[in-house]
Amino acid sequence: MLTRHHCGMKAFLYGIGLLYLLWLAVPAAHAGGSAVAGQTFLWLAIILIAARLAVLVERIGMPSVLGELLVGVLLGNLSLVGIQMFEKIEADPIITVLAELGVVILLFQIGLETNLNEMKRVGARAFAVAVVGVLAPFLLGTYVVGPWLLPGLSFNAYLFIGATLTATSVGITGRVLRDLGQLHSAESRIILGAAVIDDVLGLIILAVVSSLVKEGQISALAVGGIIFEAVAFLAGAIFFGRLLAPHLGRFLSRISAGVAMKLTLLLSIGLLLAWLAHHIGLAAIVGAFAAGLLLEPVIFRDFDKPLIDDEIRPLLADMPPATAEKVGAMLDRHAGHHHQALMEPLGYVFVPVFFVFTGMQVKLETLVDPKVVLIALGITLVAVVGKLVSGLVAGPVRKWVVGWGMVPRGEVGLIFAMVGRQLDVINEQVFSVMLVMVMLTTLLTPPVLGRLLRR
Repeated sequence: MLTRHHCGMKAFLYGIGLLYLLWLAVPAAHAGGSAVAGQTFLWLAIILIAARLAVLVERIGMPSVLGELLVGVLLGNLSLVGIQMFEKIEADPIITVLAELGVVILLFQIGLETNLNEMKRVGARAFAVAVVGVLAPFLLGTYVVGPWLLPGLSFNAYLFIGATLTATSVGITGRVLRDLGQLHSAESRIILGAAVIDDVLGLIILAVVSSLVKEGQISALAVGGIIFEAVAFLAGAIFFGRLLAPHLGRFLSRISAGVAMKLTLLLSIGLLLAWLAHHIGLAAIVGAFAAGLLLEPVIFRDFDKPLIDDEIRPLLADMPPATAEKVGAMLDRHAGHHHQALMEPLGYVFVPVFFVFTGMQVKLETLVDPKVVLIALGITLVAVVGKLVSGLVAGPVRKWVVGWGMVPRGEVGLIFAMVGRQLDVINEQVFSVMLVMVMLTTLLTPPVLGRLLRR
C-alpha cells in the first residue's frame, strides 16, 4: 500500500513532467496578434500547476503559502542553471495584473470573514501595534543599523532604509491566518487592524521622506492631505457603503436574484473600493479589505439563499421573540458563509498567482556577494525585531503571534525600496540589501507563524 509520502512524491513527479511538457511547447508559439495572449495562457497554466504542487508542504506541517512562495523562487531562478523561459513571466503585464487581482481578492475574502464590531473592540490595541511597528523599525533603520552597517551614505539614504523597514505585507499574514482557520481570533483582528493603520502610517513616512529628497523640506500640507484622505476613505467607505449597499442589492435582486447577480455585486464592490483606494494613494488591498467589512450578510437578504433559510425564516413569526432573534442571527451567519463560498473558487484561481509571482521577484544571485549577505542579515534582524516589539503592546493575547504577523514586507517593501532607487537615493548595493531583507522576511514568516498558531 502506498503511503501519503509516496503518493505526494508521485504527484510531484507527475506535476514536474507536465511542466516539462509545457516548457517543450513554448517554441511552438506563433507570431501574431494572439501570440501574446496565447503565451500568457501558458504562463498562467504553469503558475497554477506549480501552485497546486506547492500544497505538498502541508504534509510537513507548513502553510501552503510557503510552498507557493518557494515554487515562485524556484521558477524565478531557473535561469541560474540555464533555463531562461520563465524570465518572461515576470515581464508579462497580464500576469502582473492577475497577481494584483489575486491579492485584492484575498483581502476581500478576509474582509468578508471579519466582523467589524469585533475589530472595534481591539481598535486601540491595533493602533498601538501599528504605531510601535512603524516607529521602532524606522528609528532603528535610520539612526542605528543604517549608519552602523552602511557607513558613508547620505542621511536621505538612511531615511529610505528606515522607511522600507516600516512596511508590512498583510497579504502573506492574512493567507496564513485564513488557511489555519484563525481569522476570528483576537490576534488576527489586531493584526488586520494594525496592518491597515500601518499602511497609512507607512504612506505618510514615504511621502515625508520623498518630499525631503526632492524638495529639501517637508510639505505639511501634503502630509495632512494624505492623513485626511486615508481616514475619510476608510470611514466613508464603511459608513456610506453599509448605507447604500442594501438599496443597491435590493434593486439588482429585482432584475435577477440568482447567484450570478450576487457574485457580480460582491466582486464589483470589492474592485470598486480597491480602485478608489489606489486612486487616492492607498494600497488597493486596503480598499478591498474595507469592501469585505461593509458587505454584511443582511445586504443579500433579497437574493436567493440556501433552501434551509427559505423554509425556516417564515416560521420565525410563530417563535418566542428571543428564540426568533437567535435563529435569525444564525440564518444571517449562514447566508454570510454562502456569499463567502461564492468567492472561494475565484480565490483558488487568482490568489496563488500572487504568491508564486511574489516568489519570482526573489533573485538568488543577490546572495552571491558575502558582504551584501552579511549586511542584509543585520538589516533583516532589525526588521524582525522592530516588528516583534509591536506585539508587546497588543494586550492580553499571544504577543509573539501578533509580532510575527507584522513581520513580512513582501511587495510593499519592494515598492518602498524601488521608490528610493528611482530617486537615486540608494545605490545598487543598498537596493540589493533591502531586496534580501524583503525576501527573508517574506519567506521566514509563514513557517514561524504557522508553528506558533498550531502550538
